[in-house]
Amino acid sequence: LLETSPGVAEVTFVEKEPAERHTIISWEQKNSCMLPEDLKNFYLMTDGFQMTWSVKTDDTPMPLGSMVINSVSKLCRLGGSSMYTLPNAPTLADLEDDTDEEGNGDKPEKPHFDSRSLIFELDPCNGNGKVCLVYKHAKPVVSPDTEIWFLDRALYWHFLTKTFTAYYRLLITHLGLPQWQYAFTSYGVSPQAKQWFNMYKPITINTALLSEEADSFVNKLDPNKVFKSKNKTPVIKKKPPSQPAGSQKSHTSMTSSKTSSLAGNSSRK
Repeated sequence: LLETSPGVAEVTFVEKEPAERHTIISWEQKNSCMLPEDLKNFYLMTDGFQMTWSVKTDDTPMPLGSMVINSVSKLCRLGGSSMYTLPNAPTLADLEDDTDEEGNGDKPEKPHFDSRSLIFELDPCNGNGKVCLVYKHAKPVVSPDTEIWFLDRALYWHFLTKTFTAYYRLLITHLGLPQWQYAFTSYGVSPQAKQWFNMYKPITINTALLSEEADSFVNKLDPNKVFKSKNKTPVIKKKPPSQPAGSQKSHTSMTSSKTSSLAGNSSRK
């Protein structure tokens, strides 16, 4: 499908050998949890997944799509260690806020960065966030129920799917387009990513967010409102300040003296 799409070039699929069963067992023993059956079967077929593709701009291939699922060895726990080797260094657990709203109604309970949940990174998303395999209930015993969540760059959680198989289908359906995971957030994909969506628009279960009007991100300018003449308040011109009484008297005396002198001259003539 990708190779027949217009402008697509350099579709690369990295074939990987199946993961050894003892590698999966040792991972489960190390992390004290059982991998979900669908993810375990996936690793027994291929130890991870990687597929990339580019588009031609001015006859120069530009990397665009990326589909990644980490191998078992890179299925690392998130927030398990300090960010630095310094004593009392901050961890993701320090970001935990007990005032966060828990799952109510349609909203599922969010994962926790502390020991209440186990979080493993499935996809680094090229730095746009992280897709994680989440065991939400790790106390007193790790629950086998898992979910797939998206952690954005602002460290907010967004629910994706209940099973790995459903997430794998989403990954393939969205063709690994940049920031496609943000289509399942409340703020959606960026305008730049939306342009790629419009060009290689996939059929998804989230069609409501993708079927917006093309000009939804354009500022709508109504000239009639912008240049509408407003009722201006009339500007009252201020009268020049009246002269003081003393100056008025001197002015009248000067004019009277001038008229008297003119009268005297005429009488002399």
